[in-house]
Amino acid sequence: MRYRVILPIAALLAALLVAPAAQAKPKVGLSEQNPAVFDSPSFKPLKLKRARYIVSWDWAKSPGEVAEVTTFMNRAHAAKQDVLVEFNSHRGCFTGKRYKKTKVCKAPSISAYKKAVKGFRKAFPYAKTFAPWNEINHISQPTYKSPKLAVKYWKAMKSSCKKCTILAADLLDQRNIDSYLRRFQKASKGKGRIWGLHNYNDVNRHRSKGIQRVLRVTKGQLWLTETGGLVQFKTSGFKYSPKRAGKATKFLFKLAKKYKRIKRVYVYRWFGAPKSERFDSGLVGPNGETRPGLKQFKKSIKGLPR
Repeated sequence: MRYRVILPIAALLAALLVAPAAQAKPKVGLSEQNPAVFDSPSFKPLKLKRARYIVSWDWAKSPGEVAEVTTFMNRAHAAKQDVLVEFNSHRGCFTGKRYKKTKVCKAPSISAYKKAVKGFRKAFPYAKTFAPWNEINHISQPTYKSPKLAVKYWKAMKSSCKKCTILAADLLDQRNIDSYLRRFQKASKGKGRIWGLHNYNDVNRHRSKGIQRVLRVTKGQLWLTETGGLVQFKTSGFKYSPKRAGKATKFLFKLAKKYKRIKRVYVYRWFGAPKSERFDSGLVGPNGETRPGLKQFKKSIKGLPR
């Protein structure tokens, strides 16, 4: 009698182990800085409901940036977008090789940061999804060598908007990501539950190393907050090729559907750049012309929640 019970259970467990895992269905959004996207005839039929936008932490001190941010946020709101807002360093502080040491480029105090968060929330009360700082582990940010500082900003943002959805950390896939995340979690006592990743390396080299590295050292959700097929990235060896970018876009969604912990994907970006520019990951050309990336994007998001 005992073996009659054990054997069916063993057979069931074996079947479960070999059965293919159900594909994940991450929500899809677009990362973009240009509000003109919301008026694009090709954008509207996609029925996207999520956008991601980068803002200088001290945007309110510059009339030019105030105009930019206000225009984007209000246009996005009118288009019924839930905007993931990410604060960034003062504009112009990164030269492309190093981070400037001028007074204006210094990391804001926690009180100044908190004031900036509250000011943004007051200006745009409908914004309820945030990342405390963009690419915290990259040399272009004042948090580059200080996970503890990044944790302080995260805590400050949480205390300033208790009903908001807030990422713990948003990182670029590079060599220091493992060590940075471990130090971040030590300082935060492992309380982070949503993580952001920019994984161009994975997507354009058709691999999953970056995602696996993050998943190994974290718990909770993973959002691909900036990702996409590279049309060109001159300093990283990617020569101009919209066709290659389209193939990378296809792989991106294959990758995103593979891991259940990936809950959101924000593709960067809608508008491409002229060939003279260093970086281009646009789904459409600089004049709005359709590229292979957009065609693949349309195919890949079928059946995925917006």
